[in-house]
Amino acid sequence: MTQWIDVTTHGQGLYEITRTLTNLINENSVQEGLCTLFVCHTSCSLTIQENADPSAQADLERWLNRLVPENDALYTHTCEGPDDMPAHIKAALTATTLSIPIHQGRLVLGTWQGVFLWEHRHASHRRRAAVSIISE
Repeated sequence: MTQWIDVTTHGQGLYEITRTLTNLINENSVQEGLCTLFVCHTSCSLTIQENADPSAQADLERWLNRLVPENDALYTHTCEGPDDMPAHIKAALTATTLSIPIHQGRLVLGTWQGVFLWEHRHASHRRRAAVSIISE
């Protein structure tokens, strides 16, 4: 079964969606299976990352912004603003799809792991992701 989730972002950053996925698993009474996510955009991505200390997320954001700067003279795709081409590159370097096992009704995540939509643009956006849950 495929369901959709929408995430409203308010600029660059990581937006945790673990609870939303957990709710979908519970609503569908899945005990064992696989949760697959796919974000339907080219300027944001998905990641599994630490959800306990926000400084880890801030460090990731700063590091990726340093790796892929805005206003690079080599960019030719500039009609949507200085953050658009870097957002496309960031999405290409990270992930637009994730697969997470489900065991005993829970996502198989480590103690400090959470699932995040990673917004790479400065402006607010409504992002959509497809969630497919395959159960035994």
